[in-house]
Amino acid sequence: MASITGALILAAGKGTRMHSDKPKVLQSILGEPMLRFVYDALEPLFGGNLWTVIGHKADMVREAFKGEDHRFVVQEKQLGTGHALQAAWEELKAAGLERVVVVNGDTPLLPTSTVATFLKEAMDADVAFMTLTLPDPGAYGRVVRHNRRVVAIVEAKDYDETLYGPEPDEINAGIYCLRMDAVEKLLPRLTNANKSGEYYITDLVGLAVAERMDVIGVECGQDPNLLGVNDPAELIRSEALVRARIALNWIEKRVLIHAPETVRISPRAVLEPGAEIYGPCEIYGASRIARAAVVHSHCWLRDAVVAEGATVHPFSHVEKAEIGPDCVVGPYARLRPGAVMEEGARVGNFVEMKKARPGKGAKANHLTYLGDAEVGPGANIGAGTITCNYDGVHKHKTVIGEGAFIGSNSALVAPVTIGAGSLVGAGSVITKDVPDDSLAIARGRQTTLPRRRNS
Repeated sequence: MASITGALILAAGKGTRMHSDKPKVLQSILGEPMLRFVYDALEPLFGGNLWTVIGHKADMVREAFKGEDHRFVVQEKQLGTGHALQAAWEELKAAGLERVVVVNGDTPLLPTSTVATFLKEAMDADVAFMTLTLPDPGAYGRVVRHNRRVVAIVEAKDYDETLYGPEPDEINAGIYCLRMDAVEKLLPRLTNANKSGEYYITDLVGLAVAERMDVIGVECGQDPNLLGVNDPAELIRSEALVRARIALNWIEKRVLIHAPETVRISPRAVLEPGAEIYGPCEIYGASRIARAAVVHSHCWLRDAVVAEGATVHPFSHVEKAEIGPDCVVGPYARLRPGAVMEEGARVGNFVEMKKARPGKGAKANHLTYLGDAEVGPGANIGAGTITCNYDGVHKHKTVIGEGAFIGSNSALVAPVTIGAGSLVGAGSVITKDVPDDSLAIARGRQTTLPRRRNS
């Protein structure tokens, strides 16, 4: 199927009703662009035979999928869905496609299985499309039938009962399967003689009927998965459905999710059977949670790795960081990009790390900042310690050796190395390297004077 059938995603629109500076297809669902969900639905069926028409803020769409292998076609002027198909037509022909499935980029709930079933039903038709029957058809294009046979699709704003009869509640779902050689004859005949002044892909249906081509409308009942997203309310409803679907999928794969209705998991995240998640929490990006790892409530993770046996306590924030086996994080810890914890390391409440690497069994249990730091195995970092890694122009590295002990409220001014087995006295400001097995104290001498009281 994939060798002769391709798919075209229409993603060039502005999405005025979203009231956003972003293109509609980049509106976020569980931390991912809405368009990603359409890709996820279509790629298993079409592989590399997948094109996306972009237009409004096209560079922003490209940037959102930078580094991924997607084929983009630019619609320089957004003159309607039919014009978008025209803009991509030569590329589709050059690929040798026999059929193309056309899908709107604002359908994040679209299931792969539904598209596969539609392809089977549409295989013998020249023009096929999915339809829905809704109690409130709203602004969707109306499907006009005569003796059950499709006659036309008419946009809601252009519907005229004197021409077409009583307005039906069957609507166009916006998903088509088109036979290339049949549609090529029709595509140049599209016009913009309508209230919007746009070229509608829906007009292909009427043109195909007039040419006595085989046109079918595949009825899909009231399936909410086929509805597009046009405004913030619809986006929120779609996100709620996606969230529930993803949580249920992981539960069925033996991930223990407490209060799943409060857990938000990215479609790119990977959870192993035996992982344990407590809601409410949010797991975004390509995060990976291993078996026997526990993520407690009120945590926020993005592109985080949580290894086997690790525990992330409540109210912790982990972004582009790695938590090794049997590590403990939090509560109220923040791991920023580049933080890597080796086996058994611990960072406690109100500890922040950025590009820091605590070694095996190292500890920073509270009130500490470790930036651009390498901490040796078994080292202990006292409360209130900071690595002073920024001189106003450049970042510098701090190295703390194996088994070193850093006293509370110390400031380590990078670049600096604290040798293995050394001890830094509490309240010290260390600006020079400390050799192995040494004691370093750098603080002003205490002066005690009598206290004067007002008489």
